[in-house]
Amino acid sequence: MAPISSSAPLAERLRPQTIADVVGQRHLLADGKPLANAIAANVPHSMIFWGPPGVGKTTIARLLAKAFDCEMIGLSAVLAGVKDIRDAIERAQAMRDQFARRTIMFVDEVHRFNKAQQDAFLPHVESGLFTFIGATTENPSFEVNSALLSRAQVYVLEALDADALRAMFAKARTMLGATYEIDTDAEQLLIDYADGDGRRFLNLIEQLDAATHARRIERVDANVVKATLTRARARFDKGGEQFYDLISALHKSVRGSDPDAALYWFCRMLEGGADPLYVGRRMIRMASEDIGLADPRALEITLNAVAAFERLGSPEGELALAEACVFLAVAAKSNAVYRAYKEARNAAAESGTRPVPLRLRNAPTKLMKDIGYGTGYRYAHDEEGGFAAGETYFPDDMKPLNFYRPTDRGLEEKIGQKLNALKARLTPQKL
Repeated sequence: MAPISSSAPLAERLRPQTIADVVGQRHLLADGKPLANAIAANVPHSMIFWGPPGVGKTTIARLLAKAFDCEMIGLSAVLAGVKDIRDAIERAQAMRDQFARRTIMFVDEVHRFNKAQQDAFLPHVESGLFTFIGATTENPSFEVNSALLSRAQVYVLEALDADALRAMFAKARTMLGATYEIDTDAEQLLIDYADGDGRRFLNLIEQLDAATHARRIERVDANVVKATLTRARARFDKGGEQFYDLISALHKSVRGSDPDAALYWFCRMLEGGADPLYVGRRMIRMASEDIGLADPRALEITLNAVAAFERLGSPEGELALAEACVFLAVAAKSNAVYRAYKEARNAAAESGTRPVPLRLRNAPTKLMKDIGYGTGYRYAHDEEGGFAAGETYFPDDMKPLNFYRPTDRGLEEKIGQKLNALKARLTPQKL
């Protein structure tokens, strides 16, 4: 292996040379853990590394190839095409036939390959021509073909925690020969800026080191970090799992009546670049699904907030959405209408085309009236209390069903009391 140039980025110069040098991922690499066991047994197996950027997916793949004494062939799914895949397979065959060497086929960003490209690896994984290792930042359940997924063990790599980043910081300072002192708050801010991404962290350290030399800084505090470095946006993929995880957290915080958590996830989405109108549309859904008639104002307030954002735009309109977010969280909760709707849809789908009872049919013409349309209909407004006690409104050959069961929360408590009072007036034969 050629020596790494002193002008190479710090992340490259500090890249681990053995598995023992890897910072983090102890749940996979520590003694007795899956990858440590595989190395000890000298039995490589196909695997998918799933995790955020900068946590060591490529590095670990390289070190596994070294530990297993395998040839490593690397492909980037962003750049590689059919010819590149074919050439890589031919190279693996040459390694086996001419040199009796095992091969690890490493595909970075494997989720970028389409189904046909992913399928191209299957027969060679099954024949044992090479061990397949794929790396992805996306959930492999959705992005990797099931056939390939079934032949590989999925390992989840975690964002680097503060302890791992502190260990990395100590190694980086030694390599750089850093002499500046750094406050605890400044170090923590630097760790926060990294957001669990080791590559980003080392780039920040390199920038900070250059700034301390250029400005002859001997002590780094939080103000120096803020003035020298730029905080990147939190990890967020508008179309990926991170996106749906955040909207799920927002929805569950609203449902759980926690306005502070709801605001936090709401702001996390905005900071990540989510379309505020998308968030607004999801909150309209929350108003109907999780609050419903317990507080009908929720839907009205949320619709008005979305309308306000459409009129004002960002950032002014975001405050209206934040107001709706808080209201949804503190409002009384009920999914009674949501459940009733789903049950009614199922019943409507299963009941077939039962005819509408004649008494409930529209009778706009004399002919229709003559054949009985509308005959026997009881006009509720003419009945005591505006309620036709004992009347049924389902098809005649269908037993009346009960979909809507109001809760005892918010306005639904009064709705439930009213429905119970009306039911108590039913005639005995209709009970």
